[in-house]
Amino acid sequence: MKDKIKARSVPFSQTRSRHASETAEDYVEAVMELIEEKGECRVLDLARYFNVSHVTVSRIVKRLYEEELLYTQPYKPVELTPKGNSLAKKVKERHAIVLDFLLELGVDKANAYIDSEGIEHHVGPSTLNAMKRFLKKR
Repeated sequence: MKDKIKARSVPFSQTRSRHASETAEDYVEAVMELIEEKGECRVLDLARYFNVSHVTVSRIVKRLYEEELLYTQPYKPVELTPKGNSLAKKVKERHAIVLDFLLELGVDKANAYIDSEGIEHHVGPSTLNAMKRFLKKR
């Protein structure tokens, strides 16, 4: 019985771990997108992007600064550190693969875009590789 419980706990702990990194992944990806679109990213841009308060964004940016993913100074744009840039590229690629996979399955564009925002954080490496192989075969 103990082994059954342990075996069932593994997927849940992996999901919790992926949940913990979701915010960081969303923010570095957003910073990258905003810099690509506007040439810079400010806290107010992120607040509008995520439809949250300036205070919420400031707290998260501070946390990501401490995790060495973002660089920021008062009244200056938010920038990606090398570590943040690397993570943003990985997240953007993973997101694109999941989105393309859903579209290839026939999911309409609006729903594929919405669903890929959540799925991208939870898909494991082997599933992502299977999606890539599937997409290459088409």
